[in-house]
Amino acid sequence: QVHLVESGGGLVQAGGSLRLACAASGRAFTNNPMAWFRQAPGKGREFVAVTTWNDDSTYYSDSGEARFTMSRDNAENTVYLTVNSLKPEDTAVYYCAASRGYCSGEGCYRSTVYDFWGQGIQVTVSS
Repeated sequence: QVHLVESGGGLVQAGGSLRLACAASGRAFTNNPMAWFRQAPGKGREFVAVTTWNDDSTYYSDSGEARFTMSRDNAENTVYLTVNSLKPEDTAVYYCAASRGYCSGEGCYRSTVYDFWGQGIQVTVSS
C-alpha cells in the first residue's frame, strides 16, 4: 500500500522560510512525477511544483517560481519543497502527490494526473 507522508509544516513568520518533506513508502517513484499542491481556506487545490524523471525537469506555478524550490532524493524516495520569503497568502494545507504514469510540462499541473496523495500538512504564515 502506498503512503505519502508530509512533514515540516507549522507556524512561520512572514519573510521566513521553511522546508517541507514528503516521504513515500509502498513503492518507489524514482521514474514518476511527484508534485506539491496547496489549498488555502475557501479556495481550490492549487498546483505549486512538480519534478519529473522523464525529462529531468522541475516546473513551478507562475506565482511561486521565484520563491519555491523543489528537489527529490530518489534514494530516500522523498521530495522536498523549500519556500523562501514566506507571505501570509502562502497559508494553506500543502499536499504531496505522486503519479503512476508520466507527464511533462504543463501536463503535470493538473491534479487528475496524480494517483496518490498525502494527508496534507498545515503551513500558517503570520504577518
